[in-house]
Amino acid sequence: MIEGVDHVQLAAPAGSEDALRAYYGDVLGMTEIPKPPTLAARGGCWFRTGQVQLHLGVEADFRPARKAHPGLRVTGIDAFAARLETRGAPVTWDDSLPGHRRFYSDDPVGNRLEFLESMM
Repeated sequence: MIEGVDHVQLAAPAGSEDALRAYYGDVLGMTEIPKPPTLAARGGCWFRTGQVQLHLGVEADFRPARKAHPGLRVTGIDAFAARLETRGAPVTWDDSLPGHRRFYSDDPVGNRLEFLESMM
């Protein structure tokens, strides 16, 4: 029986860890968590906020996910979008999901992220 989602893995190119730390840590406000030593040797970095974990793993033939994406629930979506824009991250609003406000943003390597807040 599935209990929940442990983490979401996104791919990234080798050498992009500093840009990922700036985006996921400084822009999104997530906390970097240490990777186990055997996995740290592979590169990439992991982040957490509350119960949500995003793992960024190095992929040799990296191509950013353009359709596939994590959907991250937020509170105060307008302030959160303003935070991203102030820090130079793109924000694209989408009003096609009834009962929600949402926007998309791309991380520095081009992965698509969805941020949404329920209006119910």
